[in-house]
Amino acid sequence: MSNSNQKTGGAPSTGHEWDGIEELTNPVPRWWIWSFYFTVVICIIYWVIYPAWPVGKGYTTGTFNDITYNVVSKEDGSVKEVTTHWNTRALLMADMQRGKEALKQKAYMDEVSKASFNEILEDPDKMAFARSLAKGIFGDNCAACHGTGGTGVVGLFPNLADDDWLWGGKVEEIQATIKDGRQGYMPDFKDSFNEEQMDAVTEYVLSLSGHSMNTKKVAMGERIFNGEEGGCYYCHTTKATGMKSVGSANLTDSIWTVADVTGAESLDAKKATVKSVIANGVNRKMPGWSERLTDNDIKLLTVFVHELGGGK
Repeated sequence: MSNSNQKTGGAPSTGHEWDGIEELTNPVPRWWIWSFYFTVVICIIYWVIYPAWPVGKGYTTGTFNDITYNVVSKEDGSVKEVTTHWNTRALLMADMQRGKEALKQKAYMDEVSKASFNEILEDPDKMAFARSLAKGIFGDNCAACHGTGGTGVVGLFPNLADDDWLWGGKVEEIQATIKDGRQGYMPDFKDSFNEEQMDAVTEYVLSLSGHSMNTKKVAMGERIFNGEEGGCYYCHTTKATGMKSVGSANLTDSIWTVADVTGAESLDAKKATVKSVIANGVNRKMPGWSERLTDNDIKLLTVFVHELGGGK
């Protein structure tokens, strides 16, 4: 009996056998036992040193020193100092504010904040710094509407990468746009124009950008555009070149920010999209960012947006 419960090597059998394979009671290797004891010791040391166990509404804080870092209030932009127990997030925040690279970045930021727009634009190092930071700010706050490259969406959000600036492309004008926001508005004319008048103004507007249109309708549209029937010249001027003060579009440059004329496949499709804008008007708003972004953030964004379209 004893021989049937033993295997070569002296390990006793458990008595379980299946398909000729017998289960033995070999002990766990000694190295495995000591490794297990070692991990238990490491766990105890970890619990002592690091924040670990939840206790009531708090947790064991560990023996690491507390970490202090600054937090900017979203409400008023004020900076307050926060001290918390050690954790990886707090360590990252502190390193981003007091680490070697953070201090280097702060030194550059101090230089940029004191420099004028011209000094930034003319200094390759300052421009490289402004571009690297502003790209992230733009991506976090502006790209959702204007796209990562600033090309916008026709009819919804202006293209910042071309040479057409509705409210002006000088750095001071761009800064005012970002800081205070803009309200783009054009009244609708669906109740003011009859079908003939609507067609005539549509033909005139398309003729301004080089399209070959019906000359009689163009002449009629011009009279309406520059007369009291339409009064379009109040905002677009008698030459239809627009005014920066109200953000009215230049209708002579073939750059379309609301009517997607370029994307239309035929002349009839182009007329339909222009007519739709005239009939329904325009009402779009860009929010001001002065309450969300710091003055330095706005300054960096201003330079970045100015460079997207080459300025004007």
